[in-house]
Amino acid sequence: MNHPPMLALPAAQGPVFELNETLIAQGCEAARHSPRGRIIFPIHRTQDALVQRMLNFMQPGTWITPHRHPLPHAIETVQVLRGALGFLTFEPEGEVRSTHRLSADSPVALIDIEPGLWHGMVVLAPNTVLLEIKRGPYDALTDKEFAPWAPDEGDPGAEAWSMRWQALFA
Repeated sequence: MNHPPMLALPAAQGPVFELNETLIAQGCEAARHSPRGRIIFPIHRTQDALVQRMLNFMQPGTWITPHRHPLPHAIETVQVLRGALGFLTFEPEGEVRSTHRLSADSPVALIDIEPGLWHGMVVLAPNTVLLEIKRGPYDALTDKEFAPWAPDEGDPGAEAWSMRWQALFA
């Protein structure tokens, strides 16, 4: 499978990080210009941090290949800070198990999943900003297992899947 390297802005520095409008504007602008339609801003100061915290700036049309985190400690928490996201979970064969609309403008803006659960996302609003929290340290070789039943990032068929998922949240 073809999975481009994760694009990231330089990590936060210093003992205190505060999210502000300037950083949000910079992150959203970087996502608009990213070939992937999204970009990460690590809040954790080092790659070997035991708790990985990051902002994910995302634009509609970005394709996030469904995946699962196979390691037994690999919980994932996602909170929408701006915009809206459709969060889907899947059965092992690829059937949609559940859908969750997460929006900064509604009371439902956070989801937390256990390890091993197939999941994917579709961005429903421009300039969507997520806070993601996972146990670290991050290792690209063991962090994710991509769904064999879904199109890969860059596959021309991914757009049709994304549009079908967006319709579930219309």
